[in-house]
Amino acid sequence: MLGVILVLNSGSSTLKFALVDPADPAGRRDGLVERIGEPGGPPDHAAALREAVWVGNVPLRAVGHRVVHGGAKYRTATVVDDSVVDAVRRLVPLAPLHNPANLLGIEVARARWPDVPHVAVFDTAFHASLPPVASTYAIDAELAQRYGVRRYGFHGTSHWYVARRTAQLLGRPVEAVNSIVLHLGNGASAAAVHGGRSVETSMGLSPLEGLVMGTRCGDLDPAVAGHLSRVAGLDVTAIDDMLWHRSGLVGICGDSDMRAVLARRAAGDEVATLAFDVYCHRVRKYVGAYHAVLGRLDAIAFSAGIGEHAAEVRRACLAGLERWGIAVDPDRNTTVDSGERVISPEGARVAVCVVPTDEELAIALEVRDLLDLST
Repeated sequence: MLGVILVLNSGSSTLKFALVDPADPAGRRDGLVERIGEPGGPPDHAAALREAVWVGNVPLRAVGHRVVHGGAKYRTATVVDDSVVDAVRRLVPLAPLHNPANLLGIEVARARWPDVPHVAVFDTAFHASLPPVASTYAIDAELAQRYGVRRYGFHGTSHWYVARRTAQLLGRPVEAVNSIVLHLGNGASAAAVHGGRSVETSMGLSPLEGLVMGTRCGDLDPAVAGHLSRVAGLDVTAIDDMLWHRSGLVGICGDSDMRAVLARRAAGDEVATLAFDVYCHRVRKYVGAYHAVLGRLDAIAFSAGIGEHAAEVRRACLAGLERWGIAVDPDRNTTVDSGERVISPEGARVAVCVVPTDEELAIALEVRDLLDLST
């Protein structure tokens, strides 16, 4: 591989990476280092990067970094310099679980490859096109302005990629397609994409709002926090921990993995069935809302681990929407094919698709375009 782009996705205890040549995606190499800073694992991110010995033997044209929160400032991929690092650090209060780990990856990689351009690709950037009616929360305006309280949205790289691949699958330019992208993994979000631009999305100030997730609650009456503080004596930290780590599927039925929920549901477990039904009901509600936002809907795309692999979830999420021209074909939906495909009936008004996401390739493409590395 010559002149490839290294893509880094740095977590608090993991380092996911890929070597990608955008001109030859099939030749990529992926890796993952886990348990950073834990017993039996590398002591820090610098050591984790050294474990990927084959990376050091490849000439790099650039390094692309996934950064979760870019705030209101970063609307596109951005070449990293000291001022960008400082800005990402200032945004830590908006993404305390993610931005510190992303910063570690940037700092380690810049020290390892000081002469190679580094690019930050922000999860929030694709949703920077949200209109004010979608990004504004109805709270005290002065407080919102002072502390950056607004809808930012996340999974933007995935939504950007899937929206474009969906249009290509349908043989249409992305500018001519209105789609709802459903990124359904352990973290889950929906986006309404109008002609390639995000106009609504389910995650908000943080990746907590919106759909039911593996351990996160999604939409919740804000009064729940105050109520639990008064009647259960929980402080802000305990409530925050509960909403992020002990809610969603695991909160309802004790399992955060949809595969386990599906197995229990198939065996007649009523609690797992409730978790499944709540999950799919929430997705269906967003599909209806985003259909109204878009006016004309051309496609719905399922992506990420659950969206790509759980046929029962796809069926249940769209059940009852046939009058709107939205349906899944039973045979197409349950095929073992794992690639991009249309699963709606022939001639359906709205194309329902399964489009595997590829965030590493999407980041590499953004890096290539920003730095003009097409030749």
